[in-house]
Amino acid sequence: MNPFAVIILVALVGEYALSVLSSILNVRALNPTLPAEFADVFDAERYAESQRYTRSHTQLGLVRSSVSLLAVLLVWQLEGFEWLDRVARSSEFGPVLTGLVFIGLLGMGATILSLPFRVYGTFVIESRFGFNRTTLPTFLADLAKGALLTVLLGGTLMAGVLFFFEWAGTSAWLYCWLSAAVFVLVVQFVAPTWIMPLFNTFTPLDTGELRDAIMAYAKTAAFPLKGIFVVDGSKRSSKANAFFSGLGKNKRIGLFDTLVEKHSVPELVAVVAHEVGHYKKGHILKSLILQLGYLGGVFFVLSLVLQQVELFEAFYMTERSVYAGLVFFGLLFTPVDLALSMYVNAVSRRNEFEADAFAAATTGNGEDLVTALKTLSADSLSNLTPHPLHVFLHYSHPPVLQRISALRALAR
Repeated sequence: MNPFAVIILVALVGEYALSVLSSILNVRALNPTLPAEFADVFDAERYAESQRYTRSHTQLGLVRSSVSLLAVLLVWQLEGFEWLDRVARSSEFGPVLTGLVFIGLLGMGATILSLPFRVYGTFVIESRFGFNRTTLPTFLADLAKGALLTVLLGGTLMAGVLFFFEWAGTSAWLYCWLSAAVFVLVVQFVAPTWIMPLFNTFTPLDTGELRDAIMAYAKTAAFPLKGIFVVDGSKRSSKANAFFSGLGKNKRIGLFDTLVEKHSVPELVAVVAHEVGHYKKGHILKSLILQLGYLGGVFFVLSLVLQQVELFEAFYMTERSVYAGLVFFGLLFTPVDLALSMYVNAVSRRNEFEADAFAAATTGNGEDLVTALKTLSADSLSNLTPHPLHVFLHYSHPPVLQRISALRALAR
C-alpha cells in the first residue's frame, strides 16, 4: 500500500475524529448552573440561551466537517484530482497558468461546498439568536470582495511559488520563502489603509471624553498611537470587538461601534490597554517572526516532498506537477499543521493573560477589564464552561473565567 496514501488517510480521519470528540465533550461540559461570577450579567434565560447557541454552532460545525471530509475522500478515490489535472492541462497555458487554473478550480469547489454552511450560520443561527445584521447585498458583496482579493493577492503569491519551483532548482524554497516574507510584511502595512476599509468603514473617533481618555492612556503607556477609529461592525453583527493593526508608525486601534455603545469609558480604556499590551509585550512581533519561520520550514519540506513520485501515485496522478504537489502536500501536512496550531493557540492564550496583566497594571484597575469581559461574554452568549480539550485544540483566547481569575489574583 502506498505509504503517502496511508499517512494522509490516517491524518485526515484522525483530525476529524479528534475534532468530533472535542465537540461532543464540549457540549457535555455545558453546566446548567450559572457560575456565580456572572450573576450580574446573565439571568437564567440568557444563560440557557448561551448554551443553546453553543449547541447550535457545534451541530453545524460537525455537519460541515463531515461533509468536507467526505468530499475530499470522494474526490480522491474517484480520481477527481487526475480528472481536474487533465481539464487544466487541456488549455495548454504552461505550468504556471495551468497551476493557477487547477488550484483555482479546487478553491472554487471548496467555496461552493462551504457556502451553504456560511449562509445557514449567518442567516439562520445568528439571526435566531439576535446577532445577525448582515443583509443579503452585504453578504454577497463580502463574497465578491473576498474572491477578488484572493485572486489578486493569493493568485500573485501562488504564481510566484509555482514559477520558482518550476525554474529555480534546489534554491526554489528559499526564493519562495523570501517572496512570501515580503508579501506578509507588505500586507501588514497596507491592510489597515487599503484592505480592511474594503469591508468596513473606519470613522475617526470624535473628540470627547472617550478619545481624551484613550489618548491620555496611550501617552502614559508610551504607545505611539496614530489613530483611533470606530468600525461599523453593527452592519454585520451585534457582537462587539476591538483590535490593533499596523506596524511601525502606522498603528491604529479599531473599536466596533457596538463596543462603544455598550461599555463605559473606563471599560473601553481597559480594552484598549489590553490591545496596547500585545504591542508592548512584543506579541505582535513574536507572532510575525513565528509566522515567517513557519513559512520557511514549510517551503523547505515542500521542496523535498515534491520529489517523491509516490505522493502523486497516491492520488492516481499520471503526471507530476508542482501545483498538484502543493495540494497533496497540504493534505500530507495535516498532522504537523494540527500540532503547530495547538502550539500557536497555547502561545496566544499565554499572550492574552500577559496583555490582561499589562492592562491591569497600566490602568491601575483590573476590575474595569473584568467588567468589560463579563459584559462581552453575556452580549455574545459565550460558552462559560468549555471543555479543556476543546480549549486546547481551538481556543486562541483563554476561557473568560480563567482570565477573570487571573486578574483577581493579580489584584490580591
